[in-house]
Amino acid sequence: MVFYKPNIQFLSDHSVDPDKRRYLLASEASKHYIDIDRYGKYPYKELPASYDSAVKKFSEDTIMTNGIVPWWVQTVQARLTNAFKEKNPAKILKLSAEIGHYVADAHVPLHANSNHDGQLTGQKGIHAFWESRIPELLSEKEFDFMIGKAAYISNISSFIWKRVLESGAEADTVLQNEAFLTSKFATDRKYAFEERNGKLVRQYSSGFTVGYNNTLKGMVERRMRTAITSTASLWYTAWINAGQPNLKNMQPLAFSEEDLKEFEILEAAWKYNNIKGRLHE
Repeated sequence: MVFYKPNIQFLSDHSVDPDKRRYLLASEASKHYIDIDRYGKYPYKELPASYDSAVKKFSEDTIMTNGIVPWWVQTVQARLTNAFKEKNPAKILKLSAEIGHYVADAHVPLHANSNHDGQLTGQKGIHAFWESRIPELLSEKEFDFMIGKAAYISNISSFIWKRVLESGAEADTVLQNEAFLTSKFATDRKYAFEERNGKLVRQYSSGFTVGYNNTLKGMVERRMRTAITSTASLWYTAWINAGQPNLKNMQPLAFSEEDLKEFEILEAAWKYNNIKGRLHE
């Protein structure tokens, strides 16, 4: 869409705002995940797709503890649609960046599993391994992020739940493949000291990372590509549902003092606070 390309830097910079908010508000964490395996077995028919029905059945405390990402995506999507209706470019950009983050989280298998960092199976650190280490090492040279056109989504609820179910179904593979490969690697080959931001840090070795990615048969790249397509389609759907406002004729981008203050607070919280709520990596 013509509106987004000139503002790509803002979208990139502020796509991490939801994570920064985790350093400010304990209630933010549950918006990034859902421990869907706590609701029985795939395809989790015991869990209503409706938030109100789920709360009525399991209690709000239980639902919040187990995570609400599929419902939160729908909430942010509704807000984005309203921002398009209001023809408010600052609000559109802010919400577009944020929904991209939540949608990306919904595409990560360990964001849909209670063993979210391998803490139950002696695999601590696997969350960041899958989500960060593999893309950092391989995406630039090996991953293809060229995707097709965005498509209109007629049922947002069904769409995001399908993505979450896909993630949950792949969580066991993420965990089992790492455990299998670990059994084949000596510790001094699994980990290595490598330079990161000018410092030597202990992390998964390049050899182990490449080997693990090979066992996953393209899963990380595939989920990242799907997340990109999903985000673009949700942006497009919000615009369509808002009546297809002419984006070229919007007022120049101008953030309110409240917006600018929020950005400052989030940045300060991220730099100086400890994370609040559940750690998921």
